[in-house]
Amino acid sequence: MKKRRKNKMFKKIIALIFVVGIILFVYTMLNGKTPFFIGNLHKNQNPNDVSFDPDDEQKIPTEPKIKIYNMDSKTRPIAVMIDNEKNAWPQQTGLQQAYMVYEIIVEGGITRLLALYKDQNISKIGPVRSARHYYLDYALENDAIFTHFGYSPQALNDIKALKVNNISGTQADDSAFWRDTKIAGWQNIYTTTNNLTSRAAAKKYRTTSTTKPILNYSINEIDLSTSSNAIPADLVRIHYSNSHYVGYEYDEENQLYKRYMVGRAHVDTVTGKQYTVKNLIVYNVRNYPLNDGSGKGRQGLDNLGNGTGYYITDGYAIPIKWEKSSRAGKTIYKDLEGNEIKVNDGNTFVHLQPQNQKLTIE
Repeated sequence: MKKRRKNKMFKKIIALIFVVGIILFVYTMLNGKTPFFIGNLHKNQNPNDVSFDPDDEQKIPTEPKIKIYNMDSKTRPIAVMIDNEKNAWPQQTGLQQAYMVYEIIVEGGITRLLALYKDQNISKIGPVRSARHYYLDYALENDAIFTHFGYSPQALNDIKALKVNNISGTQADDSAFWRDTKIAGWQNIYTTTNNLTSRAAAKKYRTTSTTKPILNYSINEIDLSTSSNAIPADLVRIHYSNSHYVGYEYDEENQLYKRYMVGRAHVDTVTGKQYTVKNLIVYNVRNYPLNDGSGKGRQGLDNLGNGTGYYITDGYAIPIKWEKSSRAGKTIYKDLEGNEIKVNDGNTFVHLQPQNQKLTIE
């Protein structure tokens, strides 16, 4: 009987110690102190001196992301028509920040550029020039707000017919542009991404987009040299006419192409740096003079359908196929096996070259 009483008493003592321990633990934690029985303390160390070092914890690796294009962003892209006549080259700025640039023939055997921007804050882009109707196709396939300063009659008709969200400096949108009065002539019109974003909002255009990028960007560096049909591409020259051609020289150290216009380094007037490009896509399309009675030699473009071309990056080129089914439909680029190509993480220039012009890759 006495033994049972001793056992009961022992159990009560243990339970009491347990309850007191819990009370002490809760009290010290609520008062921002570390209980004496927690932590590896020195004999004379104050428990309140113990601190947490985050470097002692195992860091959780973050998943790598594409840098040239924010895949998580819902911002709608902006497409800007850029003058590319030789007198405009010394005035050009803002092309390096574009994630994608289309270069296409216009009247006179020269080209204009359509530069695309997304999630950028650029204080000067230009010189901005007037629209040509086939450039609309590449704003539409990227779901971009189309920016221009004026238009051809064909472009104006198509903007209305296709209901293209556009910002034009020759209409009520002139507040989005300014002229650099230090530059003579018409190659002095500029804009900013903030101006265009504000103007788009004022016009109640949709400023968000769920459209995926045209290109499939690769996290890992693509090595085309391992492809069975790859050819060296240290030098690339793309002719648009006898007087207008674009050159690229591969910079192996930086794994980029330096851009040239008619043999001269193509330099940004603001930064003073030569333009560089990570990816090149080149393919041929038929162009022809429009019979519009203007006598200005404006061009038409057979850019719907399919054809062949090249994807070029990191000193090598592979043959590809392209297809575009409609004006707003995305251009799809595939290798000769029919797989949609992946491109390196970086900016891309897409060259729609006239069929009768020379392309040099060596």
